Amino acid sequence: MKNLKTIALGCGLLLSVSNYGQMSKEQLVKGNASLVTSKEKLAQLASLDNGTYKYSVEDFFAKPKARTFRLSPDGLLMSYFQKTDNGKSNVYVKEIKTGKVSLVIEEKEELIRGYVWLNNERLAYVMDKGGNENRHVYSAAIDGSGTIDLTPFDGVQAEITSVIKNQKDFIIVTMNKDNKQIKEPYKINSRTGAIEKLYTNTDLKNPIMGYSFDKDGNLIGFTKIVNGINMQYYYKSSVSGDFKLIKEYESSETFNVVSLNYQTPNPDDAYVISNLDSDKTQIVLYDLNQNKILKSIYSNPTFDSNYLGLSEKRNFEIDYVGFNGEKNTIIPVSKSFKKTYHNLRKEFKEQQFTIVSQSDDEEKMLIVVSSDKIYGKYYQYDAKSDKLTYMFDLMPKLEEKDMAVMQPISFKSRDGILIHGYITLPKEVLQGKKVPLIVNPHGGPQTIRDSWGFNQEAQLFASRGYATLQVNFRISGGYGKEFLKSGFGQIGRKVMDDLEDGVQFVLSKGWVNKEKIAIYGASHGGYATLMGLVKTPDFYACGVDYVGISNIETFFGSFPEYWKPYKEAAKKIWYDLDNPAEAKIAKEVSPFYQVDKIKKPLFVVQGANDPRVNITESDQIVTALRKKGFEVPYMVKYNEGHGFGREENQIELYKTMMGFFAENLK
Repeated sequence: MKNLKTIALGCGLLLSVSNYGQMSKEQLVKGNASLVTSKEKLAQLASLDNGTYKYSVEDFFAKPKARTFRLSPDGLLMSYFQKTDNGKSNVYVKEIKTGKVSLVIEEKEELIRGYVWLNNERLAYVMDKGGNENRHVYSAAIDGSGTIDLTPFDGVQAEITSVIKNQKDFIIVTMNKDNKQIKEPYKINSRTGAIEKLYTNTDLKNPIMGYSFDKDGNLIGFTKIVNGINMQYYYKSSVSGDFKLIKEYESSETFNVVSLNYQTPNPDDAYVISNLDSDKTQIVLYDLNQNKILKSIYSNPTFDSNYLGLSEKRNFEIDYVGFNGEKNTIIPVSKSFKKTYHNLRKEFKEQQFTIVSQSDDEEKMLIVVSSDKIYGKYYQYDAKSDKLTYMFDLMPKLEEKDMAVMQPISFKSRDGILIHGYITLPKEVLQGKKVPLIVNPHGGPQTIRDSWGFNQEAQLFASRGYATLQVNFRISGGYGKEFLKSGFGQIGRKVMDDLEDGVQFVLSKGWVNKEKIAIYGASHGGYATLMGLVKTPDFYACGVDYVGISNIETFFGSFPEYWKPYKEAAKKIWYDLDNPAEAKIAKEVSPFYQVDKIKKPLFVVQGANDPRVNITESDQIVTALRKKGFEVPYMVKYNEGHGFGREENQIELYKTMMGFFAENLK
């Protein structure tokens, strides 16, 4: 279903999404290029993955021939990415009735990071420069003409906030145009580029971090961060017409105004996701003027409830609610959606299905069906006639019968906290063999979590005979605010204990070989890899650090401008370097200062343009280890940022990683 976007301060601080041409020489020399391992040596390492396997790395990580299908508002057109012979992904539009196809957006040097329909005549799309996350928003007509850069400003991070359906040419974008540390909302004409600022963020010490709009694009509220750690929500009451403070809460809590409720005559009724009065987030109907809950719509005792589907056609009636538990769970509410849901559930049984696009009349839909063993299959669905038509398999080479099962697990930590996670086991376990294990801590670390479903990495690892453990350690999202807060000030400490306890749980099941355990992760997961090799030097056989933090001090010192207002919140989550006691702990859990404890093989991977985890983080750990005579293969891509987005780079990364694991786990 149309899941609500999770906004996280992650790894660490993820705050929200004409061609640029070739990168400049200045960009190409970021970091110490002399540290980078030669392509020849990395290829030699990759060649060690030389077993006879049914599936190649390309089978898992080559981009689908077509993907990201979307319907136009009237349901007569369908857009999609299609991969060209040279590996680029262009956006096309197809007339469903006639089959006529038009090229709308041609991908050149820079990746198209995403696109949306603005109206029946135009699309909007987003690009940055080499993964630097300074995104520009563009629009183009569906015949490929009239391309325009809607945010033609250097060094600015723009994000599509809202498409105003009742004013088809207009879009709301937030960007840090006037001050690099804060974002402000702008209404932009997608045909002409005419721009109007909707609100000025005047209190720079306590900046606005998010805006709420009604269905007509009118600003109705905003969220401020106060002193870097507390939140305030201001609402523009229909009675006074002025913005007034209605809520104050901690940054670890949630008060998310999803939409006004247009079902009632009260213009201040709203659907809100909140945990201000509970541990788990719950969905409530709220009177924003009276500042009170009118009624609880849905809550779950174990997991945060954060899925809310509304029917715009039926005046924003609730279609469904739900939560992400061991698996994603959707509960149909409206009579209309119950019919659609049960028809689809009858067809797809236990598989997950998601409505990824639908026409404005909500009769024509695009459905993606997936599971832990199915990457994704597209179907067209006509709700009026209940007709389902198969469209496209995103990864047709991967046969369901060959894929591994992702099994939910839970265990008690050493200090008594219930921890959830997942284990993906290769077929060799069913044959009674104990297999190597790859521990895969997620990024963030706060508010992010691993979920059930098709995981390309875990399936690739299983195809090579490795099990994959994913632990939703304390500080992960989805399990309530107390679980989240229990990990504050525990990164590199109790968070690592939870990973180790997860491994002990898996070992107790007799599935894995305790002498062949690796740790691999990206972002915070890369930090956890380094910290795992430091904290428990004999526990892991090897590690892969992908865009990971090596030194908390330099990580904090390299925050991009738009993160700086959140530095106090980051101190609360990580460590307060201005507090001598916490600064001492931060140093103790910074792998850079503990390199003498690392004695197992390490592979380091970095994007040169990464704005979140600067290349210095990887350069300095590689330098420190090599100074003590420890060889570290080091891969850097100069057209990437916080993780690799280009197909050729992803394939090279995973081929090299598989060679590294073959060398150290086989």
